Amino acid sequence: MDDTFHYGGQAVIEGVMMRGSRTMAVALRHPQGRIVVQTEPLNEALYRGPISRIPFLRGLVMLWDALGLGFKALMTSADVAVGEEVSLTGPASWGPMFVGVGLGVGLFMLLPSFLVGLLAPYMPSEWLSSLLEGVVRLFLIIGYVWTVGHMPEIQRVFAYHGAEHKTVNAYEAGASLTVGDVRPFPTAHTRCGTAFLLTVVVLTTLIFAPFGQPTLVWRLLSRIALLPVIAGVSYEFIRLTARFADRRWMRPLVAPNLALQRLTTREPDDGMLAVAIAALKAVLADETDQETQSGESQDE
Repeated sequence: MDDTFHYGGQAVIEGVMMRGSRTMAVALRHPQGRIVVQTEPLNEALYRGPISRIPFLRGLVMLWDALGLGFKALMTSADVAVGEEVSLTGPASWGPMFVGVGLGVGLFMLLPSFLVGLLAPYMPSEWLSSLLEGVVRLFLIIGYVWTVGHMPEIQRVFAYHGAEHKTVNAYEAGASLTVGDVRPFPTAHTRCGTAFLLTVVVLTTLIFAPFGQPTLVWRLLSRIALLPVIAGVSYEFIRLTARFADRRWMRPLVAPNLALQRLTTREPDDGMLAVAIAALKAVLADETDQETQSGESQDE
């Protein structure tokens, strides 16, 4: 398994967040029409420390991206959408991140466990209980995405999601980062956060099935306690499928993840592609500057 760093991102309101190994950038379409770009250095210990290189532990970074960092970028984009100044830093930015983590864990991890836990005493086996919990969790995720996907504002977010995928696909293929060169690339990506969530759902079902008949309290606590383990295994699976996605034997494993992305992506217009490209270019430029400064400091 190679350790090459992979760039990634997330769609937000009228914009795209891109993340590298040193920097995150949020590019947004201001109500006045111009593109606003804000960059912020990432936590060095989290993104370039040992945890980012150790298999299974590095999945925690992916979980933080999907919930904490992504929610922070989403709140920032909401400020710009109503004409307020964009800001990614400061103590106030930590609140939205923790809210994002709490909502994600509560809605998609604890709520299905709680609902099925109420029925567990009446079910013949924990295997059946775990399977039902997985089905409830999956339907909750799909139902949530399908429902919000009918809102015009969210449809635009999903189009920006497609722009983000096209831009990353183009960059990884070595294409130039222009609207014309990025447009032909697909809106699906094997390392998408949607794929990560689906993998978490499946693995949660398999991991907890042999645990016997737990009490409701233990059921909820165990889901929280083992979430880092599940995230770590899920991330390694996503990396594996992405590496061998072009192999025939891997296609059946990749297919469900790519199919689910049809709910969360739309074809973007040229303006959306320009925003996604601006976000990735900002990350690449900022990281190049940081690497140059780091090299000059070592030479002194």
